[in-house]
Amino acid sequence: MSILQDIKDTFQQPNNTLKKLILINVIVFVVLIVLRLLLYYTVGEAGFQYLMSFIELHSSPSVLLTRPWTLITYFFTHQGFLHIIFNMLNLYWFGQLVREYLGDKKLLSLYVLGGIAGGILYLLTYNFIPYFEDRAANSVMIGASASVLAIVVAAATLLPNYTFNLILIGPVRIKYIALFLVILSISGAVGDNAGGNIAHLGGALIGWVFIKQLQRGSDLGRPLHAIFDFFTGLFHRRPKLKVTHRSNTAFKGKSNGSATSSVGKPSQKEIDLILDKISSSGYESLSKEEKQKLFQASQKE
Repeated sequence: MSILQDIKDTFQQPNNTLKKLILINVIVFVVLIVLRLLLYYTVGEAGFQYLMSFIELHSSPSVLLTRPWTLITYFFTHQGFLHIIFNMLNLYWFGQLVREYLGDKKLLSLYVLGGIAGGILYLLTYNFIPYFEDRAANSVMIGASASVLAIVVAAATLLPNYTFNLILIGPVRIKYIALFLVILSISGAVGDNAGGNIAHLGGALIGWVFIKQLQRGSDLGRPLHAIFDFFTGLFHRRPKLKVTHRSNTAFKGKSNGSATSSVGKPSQKEIDLILDKISSSGYESLSKEEKQKLFQASQKE
């Protein structure tokens, strides 16, 4: 029962998007393992494949029209141990960076937009490129790789000179790790997992575009934020309105009528300048004041 309580606590904690994403992927993975075992021993393999058809992304547009939610569910679904382990490790390592510098909302936006972009590129490729015509009828896709690669490339675009210490290799700048993963996906775009690797490239592209647009002052995830906030509001009770009387003397001493809550919050222009400095010179080049502003911005998100 303590495991269930730990899961409940994780979802109740604020500013915990990275752990929630990993936990959702793991829960879906475990549930599918159990259901696969039960269905194989009862109704056979066909029963499990029928179940999967409601969460995996099919390359046929007609199937997608009847199950549009699969454009989302596919990037929370894994079947192989190595598949989910590799994806979740990369999500954790690179997601920590994105979360630290940009905040939880932008991490979630990257994950969702990367998965959607990967799915759309997969559908377009399998339906408009002649090489894939014979495969399109029976092709399906699952896995969070496109979402994860979007976060990897976003982190590398934002902090290209940040280094990870890799086992047996030593310190490596993350821009080279991202480049290696992109080249690996390009090389696999004509193999047995062509659809998956094509989706990876869609995620990588959205990761790069997301950061470049953010540095120009445009947040591609803003429409998603509005959707998330709407659905979040449906499951939270609004506090009852309470009218109180406060003496005007409480505001004496405030210059220019400004509230103290707004003091110290950096503007978007200041954050963009700091992000540009990180991109060109690395996080270590920031002053103590700039680091504090970046921290305040991430808390605000």
